[in-house]
Amino acid sequence: MRRSAFLIPVVVIIAALGLSSLFIVDEREKALVLQFGRVVAVKEDPGLAFKLPLIQEVVRYDDRILSRDVDPIEVTPLDDRRLVVDAFARYRITDLNQFRQAVGTGGEQAAERRIDGILRNELREVLGSVTSNDILSSDRAALMLRIRNGAILEARALGIEVVDVRLKRTDLPTENLDATFQRMRAEREREATDERARGNEAAQRVRAQADRTVVELTSDAERQAEIIRGEADARRNAIFANAFGADPEFFEFYRSLTAYERALGADNSTMVMSPDSEFFNYLRSDQGTRSAEGD
Repeated sequence: MRRSAFLIPVVVIIAALGLSSLFIVDEREKALVLQFGRVVAVKEDPGLAFKLPLIQEVVRYDDRILSRDVDPIEVTPLDDRRLVVDAFARYRITDLNQFRQAVGTGGEQAAERRIDGILRNELREVLGSVTSNDILSSDRAALMLRIRNGAILEARALGIEVVDVRLKRTDLPTENLDATFQRMRAEREREATDERARGNEAAQRVRAQADRTVVELTSDAERQAEIIRGEADARRNAIFANAFGADPEFFEFYRSLTAYERALGADNSTMVMSPDSEFFNYLRSDQGTRSAEGD
């Protein structure tokens, strides 16, 4: 009974020590075995691994491609047009020994701070060597490649491989946006004013052409009307002349009646003339004329 009571704790301790000497490396990670802070083994292959219990410890690191978003920074291109750049990077840990020596116990958080510094330096150096138009043009891909290549060289000392660097957003600083919008608005208003001026000019040309066409058509119509009127008057006069030649006495009588109609018509019925005027020849009766002649 005493022996069983002694063996059970021993077995438990041995089992605990045995279990503590075993650890599993996941396929998504790598592990370092440390003894008193010194690296004694690197476990990169997934599966079961061993370590000395109590003396050694295991530190795990992610073996996947990791993402790091850099806080927006302000850069000044060659044309002194300040820009706010937002970028991100993809990286992975390739050398665990070197990574541990570079970041110490800070792990991945310390590595991210170091990567942020590397990316900021590369962004300022590369984007500061070109103009803002280059950054906003199709040359952007080449600039990102330059930034990535520079980051790869610097991150190699950390045991890290930079896989890719991308620019997410490139904007003007907030204090410059209002001035830029005002400038854009003024430019659009100027273009609108130019368009309206060109439209008014075209409208004036159309109106002038229409007015000219109206004058030309009116003048031509009046000219044709005068010609027709003149031809009609000529024909009328010819008819009158023929009629006068055929019966002069009747023509004279007709002309006198027409004159009476015009002179004595409507409100103009009072005339002051000499009774012996030839105008009244056809108003005198034959009897009156003969009486006057007998007297």
